[in-house]
Formats: sequence, C-alpha cells, structure tokens
Amino acid sequence: MDYALLLANIGRHIELTKAEQAVFTALLRPRAVRRRQYVVQAGEPCQYETFVVRGCLRAYYVDANGFEHNLMFAVEDWWTGDLLSFLTGAPASLNVEALEDSEVLQLDKSALEQLYAQVPKFERYFRLMIQNAFVAQQQRIVSALSASAEERYHAFRRRYPALEQRLPQRHIASYLGITPEFLSKLRKQVLHDKRKP
Repeated sequence: MDYALLLANIGRHIELTKAEQAVFTALLRPRAVRRRQYVVQAGEPCQYETFVVRGCLRAYYVDANGFEHNLMFAVEDWWTGDLLSFLTGAPASLNVEALEDSEVLQLDKSALEQLYAQVPKFERYFRLMIQNAFVAQQQRIVSALSASAEERYHAFRRRYPALEQRLPQRHIASYLGITPEFLSKLRKQVLHDKRKP
C-alpha cells in the first residue's frame, strides 16, 4: 500500500526523517474494506485508529429506537474511529462502516505506544489530531443547537466539498438531523439561489 498520503498528512504537522518514517510505516496495518463492512462495531472495543487512503467511511450512533445518526464522514486523508473506546478499551458506542470500497491504514494501541517511545514527536502529531477533532466536535454541537437546517447544510458543503455527490441523500440528511425530503427541498433552494442573477 502507498503511504504517501498519510506521510504528507503527518508532514503538515511534524518533520520526520526517513528512518522515523520507516519506524512508523512498519507499525501500520494496511486493510482493504468492502462497502458495508465495519472497521468498528458498537459494543466491541475499538482496536484501531484508522486512516483513509481511498474511499469513504461513516461513523454513526444507533439510538434506543433503532434510528441511525451519522456523526462524521471520513474520506481520503482523514482519521476515524471511536476515540473513547480506543483510548479506554471500553466497548465502542459508534459503528464505523465503509460506504465505498476503501483502503485504510490502521494503528493499534500497542503500536501507538511503541511509536511514542521510539519517535516521541508523534505525541505532538496525535495531540494535534485530537485537538482538531475536539474543536470540530464542539463546533458541530454548537451548530446542531443553534444553526438552522440551511446553515448546517452549507456548513456540511464547506466541510466536505466533494462528498455530496458520493453519498446517498439519507446519510447526509442523518448527519444534518433532518429528513431526506427536507434535504431535497434545501438542495432545490440552493440550486435556485445559484441561478439568480
């Protein structure tokens, strides 16, 4: 598997020598994931942090009534998983499922600890990743509480600019907390507004 995308991602945050890159890539587990296959299942411990090389995954929660709520999408150059479960060993509350045939690189907790010991600068990299995830989650919560559906839709389009064409409408609607029918109306409105002189 090609590590170039992940190494470029890391290179935006920390500088690695060739030897440090080799230590890191030796600890990764390449995996092909078929569409509708899980990399994390609720109720089981999350064994890996997962980096998407190619494809699209979704992290979602199933409520007590059996309704699915999409929390995030992970496309090329994104990390995903159930961080709480990964860090604590508790059963995952999220499912992470491939929406497309995907290629991922996975890192388990013991490999991560080994990486921290051998290449300490990775502690900075993963701290930055966790900080960014926390900020994104906080923004998403505030948006869910205060933004209109139209504002949330525009924010989705900014955050995932190429994703709208790759996802079924029901998954986008679930992420936005609206019905697919209402999303269809929003899309028509946006299209209409674009055509205005």
